[in-house]
Amino acid sequence: MGTAPIKSMTSRQRVLAALRREPVDRTPVCNPTSVATVELMDLVDAHFPDANRNPVLMAKLAATGYTELGFDTIMPVFSIIQESSALGCKMQWEQKDNWPTVRMREPIWTDVDDIKVPKDFMKHPDIVCVLDAIKLLRREFGDEVAIVGKTMGPWTLGYHCFGVEPFLLLSLDDPGKTMLALERMKEITYLFGLAQIEAGADALTLPDHATGDLVSAEYYKRFLQDMHTEFAERFPAPLILHICGRTVDRMGYIADTGMAAFHFDSKNKPQESMETVHGKISLVGNINNPETLFSKGPEEVRAEVEANLAAGVQMVGPECAIPLQTPIENLTEISRTVRDWHHAHPHVH
Repeated sequence: MGTAPIKSMTSRQRVLAALRREPVDRTPVCNPTSVATVELMDLVDAHFPDANRNPVLMAKLAATGYTELGFDTIMPVFSIIQESSALGCKMQWEQKDNWPTVRMREPIWTDVDDIKVPKDFMKHPDIVCVLDAIKLLRREFGDEVAIVGKTMGPWTLGYHCFGVEPFLLLSLDDPGKTMLALERMKEITYLFGLAQIEAGADALTLPDHATGDLVSAEYYKRFLQDMHTEFAERFPAPLILHICGRTVDRMGYIADTGMAAFHFDSKNKPQESMETVHGKISLVGNINNPETLFSKGPEEVRAEVEANLAAGVQMVGPECAIPLQTPIENLTEISRTVRDWHHAHPHVH
């Protein structure tokens, strides 16, 4: 918080400053996951599943987050399955009103020794698609907007490649083997993330689904904290960790990793979350998806945005990838509220 006026910033400058917890001219509006909707797909004629597999359509749809919704970030990786597809998982690509998914009941690995990165992994069309989309966006928007990439953490890859239940059972039965599996899978996270930074991404979202309902805070500390710290040191760009669910019990551990930001769920209140991280990490969030953005109206959206701003949350946006049928007016309300709030509180930045 400061009182001296800050000169106007570009979206990119604003986001990068907020990731470093430096003063900003106003709170940036960020989507570390996805704000793609069926309405936006129709608007620019870039639909799922093609927009997940064709770089031109991916870039076109992603750009609407900035051009139509007024966000300060563009995030072209809508799903969480690009790496899994390239690793050989069985995929269900679905249609325009549905997310592509990994068929986790048909795992590709059953043991640590099965973990292999295909030699042509980085040349797989679903990997190249993301890299090319980032290059296109960087070329089109230059330095005016922050482009955020996404690389799945090893815990998420474990779910996709071993199946959720087998992977969780492994973590219970054989922690040593689980650590070894995570060590091997983390190289996939690094490989894909680094390539996105080289393609022009300013920051990376790193989803690692050690969610509150499936994994304890103790588990996070035991299996992932050191690995996430290593990612923060190895990647030459700021990282935004994303974990769904009630996570206030592990936010203290997350804040110590050295990651730039944590993308937090609406199951955690803005004020309690800010108090838990003690200014060691920026927070991004945490507008509720299934109720507020999807089925309520702009008034309810506004109230949640204002609660985040009042708590001092560094970046405001949806808590996770939004439902594809979310109405556009609820999404534009996020950036409108942020601008209005700063207009009414000119000395808060």
